[in-house]
Amino acid sequence: MGSCNSIPTANGGDTTSSTTPPPHQPQPAQLTKGLTILTASEPAPPRYPPPATVGRVLGRPMEDVRNTYTMGRELGRGQFGVTYLVTHKITRKKYACKSIAMRKLINKDDIEDVRREVQIMHHLTGHRNIVELRGAYEDKHSVNLVMELCAGGELFDRIIAKGHYSERAAAGLCRQMMTVVHQCHTMGVFHRDLKPENFLLLSTDEDSPLKATDFGLSVFFKPGDVHKDLVGSAYYVAPEVLRRHYGAEADIWSAGVILYILLSGVPPFWGETEKTIFEAVLRGDLDFVSDPWPSISSSAKDLVKKMLQADPKSRLTSVEVLNHPWMRKDGDASDKPIDIAVLTRMKQFRAMNKLKKVALKVIAENLSEEEIIGLKEIFKSMDTDNSGTITLEELKAGLPKLGTKLSESEVRQLMEAADVDGNGTIDYIEFITATMHLNRVEREDHLYKAFEYFDKDKSGYITVEELEHALKKYNMGDEKTIKEIITEVDTDNDGNINYDEFAAMMRKGNPEMVPNRRRK
Repeated sequence: MGSCNSIPTANGGDTTSSTTPPPHQPQPAQLTKGLTILTASEPAPPRYPPPATVGRVLGRPMEDVRNTYTMGRELGRGQFGVTYLVTHKITRKKYACKSIAMRKLINKDDIEDVRREVQIMHHLTGHRNIVELRGAYEDKHSVNLVMELCAGGELFDRIIAKGHYSERAAAGLCRQMMTVVHQCHTMGVFHRDLKPENFLLLSTDEDSPLKATDFGLSVFFKPGDVHKDLVGSAYYVAPEVLRRHYGAEADIWSAGVILYILLSGVPPFWGETEKTIFEAVLRGDLDFVSDPWPSISSSAKDLVKKMLQADPKSRLTSVEVLNHPWMRKDGDASDKPIDIAVLTRMKQFRAMNKLKKVALKVIAENLSEEEIIGLKEIFKSMDTDNSGTITLEELKAGLPKLGTKLSESEVRQLMEAADVDGNGTIDYIEFITATMHLNRVEREDHLYKAFEYFDKDKSGYITVEELEHALKKYNMGDEKTIKEIITEVDTDNDGNINYDEFAAMMRKGNPEMVPNRRRK
């Protein structure tokens, strides 16, 4: 924590004035790691967990990660945690496990940061360019975050190895980074520490997809929020962060710095100390004269300039970056509409049968607070009168704030779909039901709880009467609906729905459930 006086080089040594080039002539690919800056806080005496079995970080019963996973070799280490290779004892699938030692969580802020990191990773689940959190475990000694394994290592190391990228390859990487920034911002998350070390490659392949990781400095935000704490990493920090008055536009600046490095192999703002780097950032002079800039297209330079605008209000938004002509050129993903996760999920929900909608409501009611707190923040931002429900007018006003334009009839259709009980408004649980990520359905315990909700007599199948009784509660139990559901779900034609048929129906049609599409 705190400032660094010397700059560790990529191989771990310190630079010295005799071997370091002057600030205006950094060597190609001489990019240095670290220099993470954080507000210093007074260390409080260590607080040990109470004898109760509820963990002080995650606030739920303690559980040893080793009961489920076998720990393997060390993959890397950061300021707070060590990452290990782990293997699931039953499936034998390999994952990465970030282990955060309890003794390093000295004060309340440290604990809150870890708790928020878990909440944010749950909230952003399912995006193809964000590392998937598989589970969070807390025991007396550590908090363990089990995540998707990215075998290709850090983007940082690949930049060092390559020097710099072709424009086409740089555009492909930048596009993936910006879809992450877009997902974060439309889901009310401000990353605050974008840098090449925090992007991993899924595999060692040349065209491996990128995966964003490390949301330890990320926060939930609402448009217009002003942040004052000095966080981030020296080379990538925006000028307004140094002035301690900033918003989510700072993520665009950091991504612009990464794009400059991808194209040229050197950081745009350079110095031998943190202080001189900060001075360069505040001056904001961009070098487009040194090699290889003369051979780089004017369109690429135009995008870099617009992402590195000193005035955050003049900087491009994530959508504007993704729609820039240089980003769209040759890009197979560039002409597809840029989706807003909340809207996509509401549209998926709208298309579901009524049994599935009610079953998802049961699942939503049983999710832990950490899994849904991000959606709760979005709900609160739309529920402007704090009534606990969203009206049609509030939905109409709230969706554009997330960055999406819809016609009145589209908003009305989404409203009707999400309003499960048909009372004309969307309550909190209805909103979570319609917008939670469908990978929640993967969990057997969630599915079984939902099945039990319908199977009142515990016979092992849902009868027509039980289906009718459950759906009538939501004004859905008309004869035609019941008939349609039975026809669709009862694959063995015995007139009832057994657990396997129910589980197949819940998983069917979810793009996230397609095997091998997202996970190895």
